[in-house]
Amino acid sequence: MVGTTSAGTAANGGTEVTPTPPRVMRADARRNYERLLTEARAAFAAHGTDASLEDVARRAGVGIGTLYRHFPNRHALLSAVFEEAVSDLLDRSRELLNAPEPCTALVTWLREIITHAGEYRGLALALMSVTSDTSSALANCSAPMHEAGAALLKRAQQAAKVREDVTITDLLQLTNAIALAAEESPSDPQLADRLLTLTLRGLRPG
Repeated sequence: MVGTTSAGTAANGGTEVTPTPPRVMRADARRNYERLLTEARAAFAAHGTDASLEDVARRAGVGIGTLYRHFPNRHALLSAVFEEAVSDLLDRSRELLNAPEPCTALVTWLREIITHAGEYRGLALALMSVTSDTSSALANCSAPMHEAGAALLKRAQQAAKVREDVTITDLLQLTNAIALAAEESPSDPQLADRLLTLTLRGLRPG
């Protein structure tokens, strides 16, 4: 994300992501930042999230030191790359809060998370690794996602469609695990849907 990202409260009660640059950038620094993000997206899409950061810097026409000045570590770069997807998912969660079927709304949102996590090989694993690590730059993604998902889960629980002991942390970990399983089985495009369906059957009240 651009520097760091803070979670705010939208007028309709939902969560929104507000990019917070660490400093005002000069024009040349901003150009470098944008080129690094463009090349990182391309590299992660082609080679996964373990792609060489040296290659990203080289393709962006800057030195590795410049990359690290903008993004102190790989998770900081991943967070910036994933910003647009997080923003889309938060917007979608607010839309789904008005859906007539709370459980269907929750499932729809979880399925869209799986789709976004699958855009970059290794992203699902990275997101799983920071579920309880608030010190990671990727926590800037997970914190607002937890809040948005919790609102959808609460509606489904209030409608008696999901067990009361289920937490949004449980669901997001399961969702990332499903995305990871699908990533490892590219020849089975229906795997994620089947696993999500099986998971949700176990979440229903007895």
